[in-house]
Amino acid sequence: SSLSRRRRLSTRAAVERPHPSPSSLSTPQQVAMSWLSACAGYVAPFFIVMSPILSYGDQALSMHRKKSSAGFSLDIPLIMLIASFFRIFYWPGARFDTSLLAQSLIMVGVQMLLLKIALDHRPAPPTKGGEAGLPFAGAQHDGIFSAQRPYNFWQWRSPRPYWQFILYLLGALVVCELLLAAVPPIYSLYSITIGYVGLSVEATLPLPQILANSQSRSCRGFRLSVLVAWLGGDAMKIFWFFTATTEIPLAFKVCGIFQAGCDCFLGIQYYLYGEGEDTVKEHPMEEGQWSSAYKPGGNRPQSRSLSPSRRPGLFSDSEVE
Repeated sequence: SSLSRRRRLSTRAAVERPHPSPSSLSTPQQVAMSWLSACAGYVAPFFIVMSPILSYGDQALSMHRKKSSAGFSLDIPLIMLIASFFRIFYWPGARFDTSLLAQSLIMVGVQMLLLKIALDHRPAPPTKGGEAGLPFAGAQHDGIFSAQRPYNFWQWRSPRPYWQFILYLLGALVVCELLLAAVPPIYSLYSITIGYVGLSVEATLPLPQILANSQSRSCRGFRLSVLVAWLGGDAMKIFWFFTATTEIPLAFKVCGIFQAGCDCFLGIQYYLYGEGEDTVKEHPMEEGQWSSAYKPGGNRPQSRSLSPSRRPGLFSDSEVE
């Protein structure tokens, strides 16, 4: 009969209907990870692009209001400018996510502003002897910052050499880009090299501040907001690097993990040292040569003279105000 025929057909359809396999069933953990990955895909790029302003805006405002850059390491703008320039010129060869390129462009502008504020509000040279008159008293004795760098690199008293170095670095990168782009095999190697070098330099960002904090036994001058922004940015950045569907080179992941470890150590320092003593023992920034020129109770520093056989270098500091 027609009724029995319908029953046989429905039974056959039920038997032939494929049953979902256990692997195709979504667990709550898989649903949560999928949801987090989707959110990170939208939220993380926005925060990565805005991270230069979120991380350093408060630091710049603080130095501008206090009219002092004591405790802030000038090596931070140096590291971030070199890393950002290299990442910008790494992009044409790697074509990584455009949000990382936008972050580098914004970072250049932020670090230039931060460097300008830090140079304008550096502590004045001491006029009296004694420990209290020394600008970097806590870090001068047998410290890494007490050593004089070649040509006093990034320790100049005059602001002009800083901007000269940045201009020459940018010009050299532009020339290399234009010349090597016509030779694809060499350009590919060059692009990879500056990419890894730039990311490695950026990964060392916390090291100057870590060394400064260790030698002064204080985190005074280093903003807690910067530390929080670094740690939060590290967490979001690493999660996005490993879950993003867009192209993220391996160098970003390796250097990001290293930098996150350094930022965590910086957080431990902030917990242990806090603001330090009431009397500020300022951090080393740019004047390591003062460690030998200004001694407690010592003689007045001798003015430097340039003999005819020794002319100023490319980034000479002879035009000190």
